[in-house]
Amino acid sequence: MRLLPNAVTVFVALLVSHQPVSADELRCLATTGMIGDLVKAVVGERGHVEVLMSSGVDPHLYQPTRSDLAKVLAADVIFYNGLHLEGRMDEAFVRAQKAGRSVCAVAEQLPMQSLLHDAEDPEAHDPHVWMDPKSWRMVLLAIRDRCVLLDPAGRSVYESNTDSYLKNLKALDVYASEILQTVPVEVRVLVTAHDAFGYFGKRFGFEVIGLQGISTESEASVQDVNRLVDLLVQRKIPAIFVESTVPEKGIRALIEGASAQGHQVKIGGSLYSDAMGDSGTWSGTYLGMIDHNVTTIARALGGEAPQGGWRSTENSPPTESSP
Repeated sequence: MRLLPNAVTVFVALLVSHQPVSADELRCLATTGMIGDLVKAVVGERGHVEVLMSSGVDPHLYQPTRSDLAKVLAADVIFYNGLHLEGRMDEAFVRAQKAGRSVCAVAEQLPMQSLLHDAEDPEAHDPHVWMDPKSWRMVLLAIRDRCVLLDPAGRSVYESNTDSYLKNLKALDVYASEILQTVPVEVRVLVTAHDAFGYFGKRFGFEVIGLQGISTESEASVQDVNRLVDLLVQRKIPAIFVESTVPEKGIRALIEGASAQGHQVKIGGSLYSDAMGDSGTWSGTYLGMIDHNVTTIARALGGEAPQGGWRSTENSPPTESSP
């Protein structure tokens, strides 16, 4: 059941009137899978991690449910992205923090100068920081520090787990850099359903163009479609990409428009943007999500990438430890 329009007020009132419920383990709540995956890596067996949004859920449009209330009340610490990614839950989290709950907006722990601005709103920042493994490294450290603060006795566990995950992040970043550099310079243009890949483009040297804006709440106009069609034709872009959490209608319109002008462009694959893949799969982890995106983009735009992606290389995490 969806919360009624005024239910956020009730949600917050109940939230601030309860104390965290925990036993011997650190009870953590994360809003998205990308955050939850890092929290799980840090706490290991020393804590329990609950993730609000399942695979395929768009955080821009997410509405908190009544069951979310119970999860918030049961958590010792809440990790959310911030930068208005979970816009409809911001009020509850901010007020919970003011009431003394442990709440951490992980993306807002990054230095301000490293954040990208929203082209449609200069006062806002792009929240999709997980698209750059280097930026996501700082988020991992912020999660570690918060866990140590709340559970000092577990410091050695949290630090050891974090160090192990950092090695995987570094190896993945190296793989991504090497593979994406094999894409011909003239077609290093990433056209997607919405503008979620800005940090990816900045890190790996790609021009990124989204049909929709940073938030999926915005809609592409006819002018937006025509502008992108002209770009595809003029620059002979071979492939564009759909996203797992965004309808394909707009991307299909681009393909049809380019075809009408004599340029054939294909769908290069489906990318994970605002959510990871299905739970229990490789793409249902943060490392697997980025591996999939990098490998899919490179192969579709004329680069050279192994069929099995980074996971098939000797520098990836051991198969037995990966879902």
